[in-house]
Amino acid sequence: MKYIIAIIQPHKLEDVKEELYKAEVNLITVSEVLGHGRQKGVTEVYRGARETGNLLRKIRLEIAVNDNFLDATINAITKGARTGNVGDGKIFVMDMKDCVRIRTGEVGSIAIG
Repeated sequence: MKYIIAIIQPHKLEDVKEELYKAEVNLITVSEVLGHGRQKGVTEVYRGARETGNLLRKIRLEIAVNDNFLDATINAITKGARTGNVGDGKIFVMDMKDCVRIRTGEVGSIAIG
C-alpha cells in the first residue's frame, strides 16, 4: 500500500481528476494550500487575478492506493497536471503501514477499496 501526496496548480485540478477517473482511481482527498518551490516570488494568475508573493495557491491531493495502482495513479496525475512550466508541482510517494475502514473495521489493502 502506498500513500501519495501531490501538489498541483489549482487550474489543473479538473484535468487531474479526469485522468484519475480514467485510471479507475476514485478515492481522493483535495485541499487548498499555500506554498512555494524554487519559483518563489513568481507572479501567477489565479481565477483571473494576478498574485505576487512568496506563497502561491496550490492544490494538495492525497490518495491511498494498493501497489498495483501506484504507476497508473502517478501517470494520471502527471498527465493531468503537466503544463511544461515551472511550478507544475510534485508527487510524493510513501509506504503506508496500514489502513482501517471505520465503517466495517476492515484492515489493510481491502480497506482501501
